[in-house]
Amino acid sequence: MKIENTKAQMRKGVLEFCILGILAAREAYPSDIIEELKEAKLIVVEGTLYPLLTRLKNAGLLSYRWEESTSGPPRKYYSLTETGRVFLAELEKTWKELSTAVNKTTKTSN
Repeated sequence: MKIENTKAQMRKGVLEFCILGILAAREAYPSDIIEELKEAKLIVVEGTLYPLLTRLKNAGLLSYRWEESTSGPPRKYYSLTETGRVFLAELEKTWKELSTAVNKTTKTSN
């Protein structure tokens, strides 16, 4: 079993949660989201992000607006909907419970 595969699966499992968390603070352009995820060591590429954004939008958790760009085509900026904020709050609660359970069973702290 390769550790890199397991680590990648763990990161993928929390990616939607992290995207919603980023967008809770402010609206963002996809490349800004990618940059923030990379800074957090959650490496992601456009081919991974765009389908997630589409799925979250189709679920009613995100909305977007177009903004003209001086350096190319218009840009799509994403933000959380009210439904997305409620969903994120529930994920945050679940994350805390899960984190506590994992830390307890693996005898780690954080």
